[in-house]
Amino acid sequence: MADEELQMEDDGKKSKLKMIIIIIVVLLVAAGGAAYFLLGSTDGQIESEVNTQVGPSETIEQEYSGPAKIGTALYVSIPNPITFNVPGASRDRLVEIKVQLMVRGTDHEEQVKKYMPHIQGALNTAFSKANADDLATEAGKIAVRNTALKEVQKTLKDLAGNELVEQVLFTGFVMQ
Repeated sequence: MADEELQMEDDGKKSKLKMIIIIIVVLLVAAGGAAYFLLGSTDGQIESEVNTQVGPSETIEQEYSGPAKIGTALYVSIPNPITFNVPGASRDRLVEIKVQLMVRGTDHEEQVKKYMPHIQGALNTAFSKANADDLATEAGKIAVRNTALKEVQKTLKDLAGNELVEQVLFTGFVMQ
């Protein structure tokens, strides 16, 4: 009788051990499959989907947006945030903007660093044209950023003979 009870306990432990091993194997297979799908390359899949959607006789119209942007995108930080006062409808506001400039290639990066005081002056000129009511909206911030880009490009065109800067990016924006 005692031998039968021990054998039943042994069988229970063995079946639990088998169940644990099965669960571990299933989890490992699931993790491997997830890693394959998350880390695996899908370039061939995307390419085949594009080829099936557009036949060889069909043409795709693409909008031409100027010369190709060649080179690695590099970001040049303006050393200090630009702080200025802007008039508003109810009261004047103090604004602080941290700016980075996107350029293509290391040669443009070095030239931009060389002309940094002129660039800061151009940014001050662009920001002084803003008002607090415009800067309170997203559209106003975009307009100021576009104005700043044009001012910086104009300044660099005069100094270096090339616009050099592709984008003006606000990495910090505080208005009080």
